[in-house]
Amino acid sequence: MATIPQNPDLLKNLWQLLSEQRAIAEQQRVFERLVLLVLAELFTFGRHTITQLLMSLGFNEQDWSAWYRLFSQERFNYEAASQGLFKASLSDVSADAVYVVAGDATQTPRSSRKMEGAGWLRNPLTPAFRPGIAVAQRWFNGSWLVPQENGYSRAIPIRWLPAFTEKSQPQTVEALKEWQASLHFLSWLRQQLTAEGRAEQAILFVGDGHYDNLKLWPQLPHGVTLLARSAKNRVLHHLPDATMHGNRKYGARAATPQQVWQTHKRWQDLALEVRGRTRHLQVCVRGVFVRKGAPDTPLFLIVVRGKKRKNKSGHVYRRQPLPFLVNALRDDSGGWTLPLPLETLLFWAWQRWEIEVCHRELKTLFGLGHKQAFNPQAAVLSVQWSAWVYSLLLLAGYRTLGLARAPDVPTRWWRGAGRWSFSTLLRAFRASLWGDHHFRPVLTPTPHDW
Repeated sequence: MATIPQNPDLLKNLWQLLSEQRAIAEQQRVFERLVLLVLAELFTFGRHTITQLLMSLGFNEQDWSAWYRLFSQERFNYEAASQGLFKASLSDVSADAVYVVAGDATQTPRSSRKMEGAGWLRNPLTPAFRPGIAVAQRWFNGSWLVPQENGYSRAIPIRWLPAFTEKSQPQTVEALKEWQASLHFLSWLRQQLTAEGRAEQAILFVGDGHYDNLKLWPQLPHGVTLLARSAKNRVLHHLPDATMHGNRKYGARAATPQQVWQTHKRWQDLALEVRGRTRHLQVCVRGVFVRKGAPDTPLFLIVVRGKKRKNKSGHVYRRQPLPFLVNALRDDSGGWTLPLPLETLLFWAWQRWEIEVCHRELKTLFGLGHKQAFNPQAAVLSVQWSAWVYSLLLLAGYRTLGLARAPDVPTRWWRGAGRWSFSTLLRAFRASLWGDHHFRPVLTPTPHDW
């Protein structure tokens, strides 16, 4: 009979990361409670509420108020926790490499508008042809995209910020728009790199269409490259030429992305290794352009052509054309060039989807937003706690397994995937802990007359 393999290095790396995160609590007893909660998150199979975590620890007959005070009294220091995650990521990114991050917003549904930051937002569970609204909190997830391995990457949240709307009337944090939260994240990231002696390290931020924003482009911190998906009807302008008046900020109007992908000129073939497969793309690069409202930020337009193919069953699959905008960089001759090679930009644009995978795993497997927290401070900190523990487990798994070295699967009907999933990682953690003599359960056979 096949058993789930036990990996002692997995626990070793987890304990090492926890020891590096000692600054998350001022007192030793508070730190020990937080470590116990990390273990409880692994062994809780239902809703990840604080009471369920205490039941997993066997503390259901003890006073639970001290555990709630970890969040209501802000005894868990999230600033130190996010700094610890960032410093842990630097061991895998050299100083001369590009530090790649992705950003996106997500929601945690709530049952009451009296909770901190809860307001009316678009309900993601309703169909696109009939959108609805729901009470929820909005968050910004700033994730580090780990260096690629066999075409794979993974998003590990290093900064989880509340991006509550103004109408939700938050009491403890500032109301932020999504682009403002991303700017806070990028400024924080630049400050952290400077503090670590990497003030000149390049940052690549990939985002969806929300970040093609006129207010975000001019305010990007130094050394930050933004690669954002754009709209098919985006209005772009050429730079003013020498024949125009000196105070002109915009030149002639350029073709829209939709008009570009309808032409048959200036396309180039490109092959990318993505998730173990070779993707053949047709790409067109145009520019430089500026958007009206941001005349001092020259941009390149990158259009990936759509594709139509038919499988063996005769079904036709279509991939829609994708336009991207990226801020241009001055070259030595005074002209404009792409900030990174085209292959690099498109590879990480493809990997942006990993942040959506991160949101799905947090909500379906790790109980993001499950904790009962009506205290304003706890309503924010408890969600940040769940994201931090998720990142901690992913980092331990990444240091142990890499990306493409998945643990053995104890089933005969499936050989495993090219990259381990979060559920596979949880199973490996539980097997390693159950194999330790401190956690080994006692077998109690079921009686014959049960």
